[in-house]
Amino acid sequence: MPPASTKASTLTLDASATSSPVVPVASAAATVPDRLEPGGPGYRRMSFALFAAGVATFALLYSTQALLPAVSAGFGATAGQASWTVSAATGALALCVLPMSALSERFGRRQLMTASLTVAVLVGLLVPFAPSLGWLIALRAVQGAALAGLPASAMAYLAEEVRPKALVAAIGLFVAGNSIGGMSGRILTGWIAQLWGWRAALGAVGLLAVACAVVFHFMIPKARNFTPGTLNPKALAKTVGGHLADPLLRRLYAIGALFMTVFGAVYTVIGYRLIGEPFNLPQGVIGSIFLVYLVGTVSSAAAGRLVARLGRRGALYLAVSTTAAGLLLSLADQLAAVLLGLVLITAGFFAGHAVASSSVSRTATKGRAQASALYQSAYYLGSSAGGTLGAIAFHAGGWAGTVSLGLLAVLGVVSITLYGSRVARAERRRLVPVASVQN
Repeated sequence: MPPASTKASTLTLDASATSSPVVPVASAAATVPDRLEPGGPGYRRMSFALFAAGVATFALLYSTQALLPAVSAGFGATAGQASWTVSAATGALALCVLPMSALSERFGRRQLMTASLTVAVLVGLLVPFAPSLGWLIALRAVQGAALAGLPASAMAYLAEEVRPKALVAAIGLFVAGNSIGGMSGRILTGWIAQLWGWRAALGAVGLLAVACAVVFHFMIPKARNFTPGTLNPKALAKTVGGHLADPLLRRLYAIGALFMTVFGAVYTVIGYRLIGEPFNLPQGVIGSIFLVYLVGTVSSAAAGRLVARLGRRGALYLAVSTTAAGLLLSLADQLAAVLLGLVLITAGFFAGHAVASSSVSRTATKGRAQASALYQSAYYLGSSAGGTLGAIAFHAGGWAGTVSLGLLAVLGVVSITLYGSRVARAERRRLVPVASVQN
């Protein structure tokens, strides 16, 4: 993948292809306040608020994932049918994130994130009362659509409000909040489901999200570098087309989708594996397995240091190698080996996701909200595909089938990154004679 961090000028898209989907109503010459940076005023509040939003997002979005065996038993459903309680939410988010990002251009990143989180929390309080599997899937789809306003708006908010050198670290903290939310939601649901059933567990996740939403509302700083505009569908389509025409952005979108395919498949199916032979673990213990998400918190927050030391492609190679090693290790029938495999898969996924998503924000010099939205769409479509296909593969070939699916996705990431490296080398060779002539 081309070195976006060092050749930003070569990554700028043609202006005609990346015009903003809104018409600015403020003067372009207006003074832009200093951006937030670590140690500066407002940075800590911003980090804490978006961390809370990240916790709520993943806790709600994947609230049924650790409960799938219990949901299957409660409704008499197969693993594939129950997996739709996860895939419907992530799929709806993927479909809605782009139009939500357009609304954020008109109404503001902060306002849309607040509204989205509020609606998602309210739906989350209704989810435990779903009378059938169909109703549960429908409510989860609505919840996923509501959550769509958070990811792309958050990335655009950070790109506008944080200094470029601190962007990877700031996005890493938001992603770390995702990992904490995913972990805490699953642990909470696992033990509560064992004691009082899966409906009570979903209610507890809803209350956790309420607390996070209150923290976000009172802590998030006002946007200082956002210029509102009027919605322009033609300009939006032009911007999206420009991003999709950019080879680097297309590669980043594919990498995000493939990483999430692995992650979605593994964590959708792992409960079914551990509740059966030879492990026979109770629901509460299975929920505690998600403590490995703490590894994702560390690896995503460390993504900036990895990029500084290894470069973006080097960091991606390390992330994908770690993920592949974890998949292979998880094939063993020893619980310790499975746990270590989950640790490696989680560390590799979160590091790769943080690197790829921050690369999108740096590459798109115009229409950043739409660029981030397209990444999020690909990312959550990967989650939906991984969850459903992982369950189908598990039904057909057991855990080895799910691992095979994950390794195919890993191979796709490696192929894309190798191709990007070859393209970057060819571009450098092409530019060297031009530079010599100019000198």
